[in-house]
Amino acid sequence: MDPLGARSQFVDVQTLCSWDQQQDPEGGEAPVDQCDSVISQQAFPSPFPFRQDINRKIVLFTGNVALLNCTAIVNTSNETLTDKNPVSDIIHQHAGPELREELLKLKGCRTGEAKMTKGFNLAARFIIHTVGPKYKARYRTAAESSLHSCYRNVMQLAKEQSMTSVGFCVVTTAKRGYPLEDATHIAFRTVRRFLENHGECIETVVFAVSDVEEPVYRKLFPLYFPRSEEEERACLPLIPADIGNSEGEPVVPERQIRITEKPGSLEDECQEEQSLDSDLGQVGTHAFARMEGDVDKQRKLILQGQRSEATMQKQHQRNYNRWLCRARAEDLSDIAALKALYQTGVDMCGRTVMVLVGRNIPVTLIDIEKALLYFIHVMDNITVKEYVMVYFHTLTGEHNHLDSDFLKKLYDIVDAKFKKNLKAFYFVHPTFRSKVSTWFFTTFSVSGMKEKVHHVDTLQHLFTCILPEQIDIPPFVLEYDSRIQRPSQSSHSSTL
Repeated sequence: MDPLGARSQFVDVQTLCSWDQQQDPEGGEAPVDQCDSVISQQAFPSPFPFRQDINRKIVLFTGNVALLNCTAIVNTSNETLTDKNPVSDIIHQHAGPELREELLKLKGCRTGEAKMTKGFNLAARFIIHTVGPKYKARYRTAAESSLHSCYRNVMQLAKEQSMTSVGFCVVTTAKRGYPLEDATHIAFRTVRRFLENHGECIETVVFAVSDVEEPVYRKLFPLYFPRSEEEERACLPLIPADIGNSEGEPVVPERQIRITEKPGSLEDECQEEQSLDSDLGQVGTHAFARMEGDVDKQRKLILQGQRSEATMQKQHQRNYNRWLCRARAEDLSDIAALKALYQTGVDMCGRTVMVLVGRNIPVTLIDIEKALLYFIHVMDNITVKEYVMVYFHTLTGEHNHLDSDFLKKLYDIVDAKFKKNLKAFYFVHPTFRSKVSTWFFTTFSVSGMKEKVHHVDTLQHLFTCILPEQIDIPPFVLEYDSRIQRPSQSSHSSTL
């Protein structure tokens, strides 16, 4: 209320409901079919787990960002900070002419950057101006990185200035052509990661949207800010395969390729935690420091098959890292939707159990290379510790059988940790043909796998290694197993 008793047009963010207090309209429908049991009931760890402390900080507000009394609100503009768009226009209208004069002193703002001015006549003390990218499909990765920078830099500026609340508009304008849903994914994951890693002092983050934008925001909110463990599990299949790195930044494979090795290091690129003493101690012993390692000589040795084992291992590691970078950068949501590979509980020895459902792999219809990328993407973190695989061969047809050449390629590409830490491969409901194929493959194509493969004819046998409550089994597998056990049970009772 103002001194004369008139109701203020500005909105006090303290009166707005946080995300954990909001319910979905019309009874809160689950975002996915709860009957889809394999994924909705599994214990697969979500990259965005239920965090009530974070949800309390998040607000979805349908209205003008200029009316919020946050410590700072966000204005989306162009490189000269003179853009004419609905959000910017209403901010200037309420802030007054001093804002335009202040913007002239900033001398523009580059795409992805964030610059701050006073709020002037606004309820907010500050305005953070940022410039979203112009979207073109052929430069999608660059646009994603720039948009991430917008949200990240705004949050960083808020933290540096000890702000307690920030009001975001939709940074991308229709004029810049960024697809709203794609932009929303980047906005949510960037803000979520920042609050996880650096958001101690920030108490409230408001996403201010229009009536047109609100349904998209409300649909995607549960993916990144689930309000319960049930909502977390239900939303897991809808999370994109590409969720960026630990800060939500898009992973660009080209930027992860190291041009030169660390001096003296013969380890792979991922092992960066070597001690300083070790690095300094070997300076001067490296091939480059000794002016050795002639390129032509190395190529000749490669052609003659005389490379050292260490060199070959290093080359293999680089090759795997390239595949891993691709897996993290590409959109693999279509492969994830097959629900053919997922993590469940642990076996009797406490090792992670990964499930592979053969019938859910339409080999003749999918992009096999993307399937390989998805396997690497999911398994990379699992294989750092001991694990077991359970493969349900149940009711597979010709169109589900992976070619042995593909399996050989997969085995050759994966990192050494995949092979070393795999302790058992349970082949459930095998056929005679599959047993023969497996024997040939493990005997002649790959080494060290034969003793790890165990053919399991019934689930009862599988449960001697993995307790029933520790593994999520597709309903059709349970039904098939009970069907094949009935004849044996009836014959057993007749003999009695």
